[in-house]
Amino acid sequence: MATEDKNRATAAAILPLVGGAANVGSIAHCMTRLRLGLHDRSLVDDEALKAIPAVMGVVEDDTYQIVLGPGTVARVTPEFERLVEEERAAAPVVHTAEELAAQGAEIKAQRKARNATPFKLFLRRIADIFVPLIPALIGCGIIAGLNGLLINLEWLPAVTPALAAMASGFMALIAVFVGYNTAKEFGGTPILGGAVAAIIVFPGVADIEAFGQQLSPGQGGVLGALGAAVLAVYVEKWCRRWVPEALDVLVTPTLTVLVSGLVTIFGLMYVAGEVSSAIGTFADWLLSTGGAGAGFVLGGLFLPLVMLGLHQALIPIHTTLIEQQGYTVLLPILAMAGAGQVGAAMAVYLRLPRNESIRRTIKSALPAGLLGVGEPLIYGVSLPLGRPFVTACVGGAFGGGFVGLFNQLGDTVGSTAIGPSGWALFPLLDGNHGLGSTIAVYAGGLVAGYVAGFVATYFFGFGKDLLTEFNVSQEPAPSKITAGGPNSPTDAIGPTGPTPKPGPTATPEPAPEGIAAK
Repeated sequence: MATEDKNRATAAAILPLVGGAANVGSIAHCMTRLRLGLHDRSLVDDEALKAIPAVMGVVEDDTYQIVLGPGTVARVTPEFERLVEEERAAAPVVHTAEELAAQGAEIKAQRKARNATPFKLFLRRIADIFVPLIPALIGCGIIAGLNGLLINLEWLPAVTPALAAMASGFMALIAVFVGYNTAKEFGGTPILGGAVAAIIVFPGVADIEAFGQQLSPGQGGVLGALGAAVLAVYVEKWCRRWVPEALDVLVTPTLTVLVSGLVTIFGLMYVAGEVSSAIGTFADWLLSTGGAGAGFVLGGLFLPLVMLGLHQALIPIHTTLIEQQGYTVLLPILAMAGAGQVGAAMAVYLRLPRNESIRRTIKSALPAGLLGVGEPLIYGVSLPLGRPFVTACVGGAFGGGFVGLFNQLGDTVGSTAIGPSGWALFPLLDGNHGLGSTIAVYAGGLVAGYVAGFVATYFFGFGKDLLTEFNVSQEPAPSKITAGGPNSPTDAIGPTGPTPKPGPTATPEPAPEGIAAK
């Protein structure tokens, strides 16, 4: 038998015993071993593989490794790769939910690496400042909503003042927490950041005049606290560099608070206050004059913003709006992106009736998606499929347009906290026309997002090729070929049987040397 035929026969004998081409995720070789990344380890017939004359043994590691020996492995691997390509071309590949999840994870990792620009890393640091505050915002927001309901119903009047104190106490001091987290994130002493930010909420600032105006407690809000704490970090680092070590414990904190505090009082509070007011004014103007269009754009672009990491820039804006108005009008609109994602997933479920694996993933991820946790559906289903991610954005656009339209008509819908979305946002809703009206508008937006996402995905989310590729039934794998059987593929390269052969069986050999081992 020619050498080429022998190598191809060896590869042909190995392939069905590792589960076929559909089970092979990656192929590589080192000095002595064929290294395979397998989707399902249970499809491998170890004993039959060991019985192939060219196989010296198998090794379990991070990959499944078939020991062929030096020289042989370099010749068998190309033949094995060709056979895998031929088998995949000859038969449709059955795509499982696990494969989609792996693709989604790879896309997520690529996006993360692509997001490592200085600007996006800065936004990530800003997000890291505010994300730890979300549990308190949620808890206080729900208490505020409960308190409002009790006041409207005139129930438990003796309890509502206590609930108001619980709901408002955190928001009254949120600038201090922002300053603390900012200093911690930027490499300073957290308590010094909190001390400088506390100046903003101190009642005594009402006696101070800056830029021809009397300051007011809380002026500048979280944006002022953010700027004050960043300034404190730089002052502190300068002091650590130049102040003698013997005086550091006294001089550094004093200068940090003094210099940063003076700049905060006579500069940052006024400037940040103007910026905060502008944010609130612009948000109100945007939704009151172009609510439907603005909602359509915001709802449709939010998922791509998340993919690019740019959504983190909205966290301080949400917090500023909550500080000023008691709720953020942007979050209910952005939450519609999750509704479009849910509608798209439902359409994928119906369009792929034969792919049990993807349908199981959708069924398990839908409850989380309804509660606003969309990552399992994004990275496990829609994004790897491609088109359904785009049609999910369409659903979000229609949901956002629905909520934005009612904002334009004067029925404001807002959220008293950031973090939750989907059905989980209902307890945090607030508005200007009563809770019932606010809930009805938000629920209508969710329905619009579900329906638009479903319709767009069902009719436009799948091309003919995509349906052919993914709508494949996942039947149990054929029974494995055992060594020595009448139709064993090892017959082509010689007899098989229990005769022992030299070399390892399942004991790992020393790590191969050289670049080829990687």
